[in-house]
Amino acid sequence: MKKIWILARMTFRETVRRRIVLTGLVLGILFLVVYSVGFGLIFTQISRETAAEATAFARVAQNEMSNFLLLAGLYAVTFLAVAMGALLSADTLAGEISSGTIQTIVTKPLRRSDVVLGKWLAFAGLLGLYLLLMSGGTVLSVYFQSGYLPRNLLAGLLLIYLEALLVMTFSLACSSAIPTLATGAMVFGLYGLAFIGGWIEQIGAIFNNQTVIQVGIATSLLFPTEAIWRRATFEMQTALGAVLQMTPFVTLSVPNLFMVVYAVLYLLVALAAAIRIFQKRDI
Repeated sequence: MKKIWILARMTFRETVRRRIVLTGLVLGILFLVVYSVGFGLIFTQISRETAAEATAFARVAQNEMSNFLLLAGLYAVTFLAVAMGALLSADTLAGEISSGTIQTIVTKPLRRSDVVLGKWLAFAGLLGLYLLLMSGGTVLSVYFQSGYLPRNLLAGLLLIYLEALLVMTFSLACSSAIPTLATGAMVFGLYGLAFIGGWIEQIGAIFNNQTVIQVGIATSLLFPTEAIWRRATFEMQTALGAVLQMTPFVTLSVPNLFMVVYAVLYLLVALAAAIRIFQKRDI
């Protein structure tokens, strides 16, 4: 276990020095600045328009708008975290194998499973810090300007983290078997497929078409990222918004807790596959 933590620290430091992390950090801070300014302008306008109304109505309108804008911001944060996780892990094994640098690691008294687990822990920690900065900045921006906090915030943010971890782990598993570009194509292709499948399921729920809903669920089983995001929005959306279906983030076909458990098992299987493939691979 000690070797895994040492390798994790080394991988973490090495990853932080890479330009992709610096680029992601700069773009993330820029996003937070633009988002905060945009939210402030919109919330000020809404407050002006509801100032003449009854206090209760004004507060409800402000809360609904704040919830919509917060979920929109977190949706962007989720995509940035998913992209960061995929890009970090896509090249870590495939790139080192193709360049030959992996031989300087595996020739030391380290098991190949230690290498994979150490890298996974480093990327998981980095993703956690990145999401803490981005999602925390988004939530605090909304709170300081409007005083609004969504319900079940912690559960929603943990689900977003699970989605990012799932993509990162799957990318790591692909990286242990195929080249970097093929890994990127595989991960983002499945992510796009899951996105389309999620909307198909939502449309099926609107028209109460069980066949269409089942197609969407089947797609979620193939890659459950969109299902986890929709569960996160369900946890954080307002009760009134859910009833009136006021925003595009309202979840009509709600993924149940089984899908969350399935996503965790999917992650563990992907991690086990990464270890198994890397152990068998000729480098």
